Amino acid sequence: MAEQNYVELRHVNKKYKDFQASDDINFGIGKGKLIGLLGPSGSGKTTILRMLAGLEHADSGEIIIDGRVVNDVPASERGIGFVFQNYALFRYMTVYDNIAFGLDVKKWKKADIRRRVDELVELVGLKGFEKRYPNQLSGGQRQRVAFARALAPNPELLLLDEPFAAIDAKVRQELRSWLREMITRVGITSIFVTHDQDEAIEVADEIIITNHGHIEQAGTPIEIYSQPKTPFVTEFMGSPTRISNITSFHGYEELGEGLHAVVRPEHVSVTKKTEQSRFSSSVEEGVVERVMFRGREVELHVRVHDVLLVANRRLEEASITEGERVNVFIYQVFAFPAGENGTQNVNIVENANIETEKLFYI
Repeated sequence: MAEQNYVELRHVNKKYKDFQASDDINFGIGKGKLIGLLGPSGSGKTTILRMLAGLEHADSGEIIIDGRVVNDVPASERGIGFVFQNYALFRYMTVYDNIAFGLDVKKWKKADIRRRVDELVELVGLKGFEKRYPNQLSGGQRQRVAFARALAPNPELLLLDEPFAAIDAKVRQELRSWLREMITRVGITSIFVTHDQDEAIEVADEIIITNHGHIEQAGTPIEIYSQPKTPFVTEFMGSPTRISNITSFHGYEELGEGLHAVVRPEHVSVTKKTEQSRFSSSVEEGVVERVMFRGREVELHVRVHDVLLVANRRLEEASITEGERVNVFIYQVFAFPAGENGTQNVNIVENANIETEKLFYI
């Protein structure tokens, strides 16, 4: 309910000349939640963040924080901490001085600043680094300093704009877990912008997906991934393949014309011709065009009915080679009318032959 939301945007619009950056944005966020704003570049997610921070002014609508409309409240008075993509640290200030900067501006007492900075240095795991400068730190360490600086004045809301974008992959993975743990410990309502769906799924309590300035869907990571509500979300999440001729596949003949279908790798089974398949009477024959090692599994690109499907196969299973003819079974697809872009027109369709095969085995 609205009264339970700590942050709300109601019918918010923002336009830059002819570009509609935010188009009737509506959502609410509960106190203490960690929210991921997820979408492709130019989808409007950073504009939402900047309007919340007071760095941009909404053309219309209401921005509400802790029950107060803040549209005309200066950024410095909104009680917000902001972590920028490029850290935005002061190069000629030490770690200690960077973290203390906002407290100095607010005229905190020196003793109180010392206590707060010491507390935050301990919290972000940088004890002993207080006298170092940004150029003496790794990317991950700089981001921890930026995080500590944003938390220093005890903000009620923390905003993070692509916080891991400038960090290499291995450190980025470590920082995801670290951020999740820190937010939980501090208990601060937080919103972070990302275009990386793995990042959003792993870190966020809830995800809000943006596209062309509007919100496509909001929900938990599981809901967003397994129950997409729009064609855009269906094709944005996971590693999907669109199939325009789904009725040519066994088990989907009765779907009718005028439908597009989207299938993800986890819903495709690929077996060797010599292997027994539970759905042997319903498989399609395909030809493997590409085999890629992905660490914990092998990714297969298989051509079936002129459609290039992607599937995964466990390392412990017999290897499959490029050019090999294989059996393919599609368990499930997401189906929607061709040309539609509505909000409630995606259906999860299970292969019709699954129940028949179950009866056969019983």
